[in-house]
Amino acid sequence: MIKSRVYLAGLALAAAAAAAHAAVSVTPTVVSDYDFRGITQTANDPALQVGFDYAQGPLHIGLWTSNVHFDPSETGFKFFGSKHTEVDFIGDFSGGSDDTVKYNVGFVDYTYPGQSGFDYPEIWGTLTKKWFSATLHYSWDWAGTGQDLKAYYIEANATIPLADTGFGIVAHIGHSWGDYWDSDYNLNLGAYEDYSVGVTKSFGNFNFALKYVDTSGYFDKFGLDKKPASGLPNADVFSGKGKALLSVSTTLPWASSN
Repeated sequence: MIKSRVYLAGLALAAAAAAAHAAVSVTPTVVSDYDFRGITQTANDPALQVGFDYAQGPLHIGLWTSNVHFDPSETGFKFFGSKHTEVDFIGDFSGGSDDTVKYNVGFVDYTYPGQSGFDYPEIWGTLTKKWFSATLHYSWDWAGTGQDLKAYYIEANATIPLADTGFGIVAHIGHSWGDYWDSDYNLNLGAYEDYSVGVTKSFGNFNFALKYVDTSGYFDKFGLDKKPASGLPNADVFSGKGKALLSVSTTLPWASSN
């Protein structure tokens, strides 16, 4: 608990310092569950996530962090601390225009302090036309196995504002495949799809989102829905079962009202 408080205090101080610079933004988010491509990263428990972003023209660098829970032998809510923290380092470049097509290419290094061998890299490329975007992700060592197991992820996203109501409709579908998903390391689960649909609403400086997330049987294939067969005390770890997710976020510094 003390480590968690120190960590959060550090985040607060860093957020305050970063927000003081015009080119830097800080985005704290509270979510009912940390969903990553349809799979929970917090055993269906809530997460606090904070993103630090610096933009200079088309270049952007960032740092993003969240609490995680990866150990099926552990029960109960796990917050920040050793083996329960994710820190991602991000860099990307954007171009194009609203009149034609926008593009974005980038790199992210997923790191998990205290978790041996979990760190891994990924690159991506995105094309965006108005409210629609499509992205291809590629990693040459997914999940940091050290076996050079390649993984691919392609996704399509729609974000449709509803006139001047402040409401929006969001929809997503993604497909994961590659060596990692077909390997013994991943129990030969094979490729799978994830999808979601939801609604967003802005209230002043705060953004709310409610969506339903599900996968194409990933959870059932993993067998964690059968607790007696798996013998694991926490069958929610890496669950891909369908669920409703609520998130609240804001970006600092807030725009001046003057």
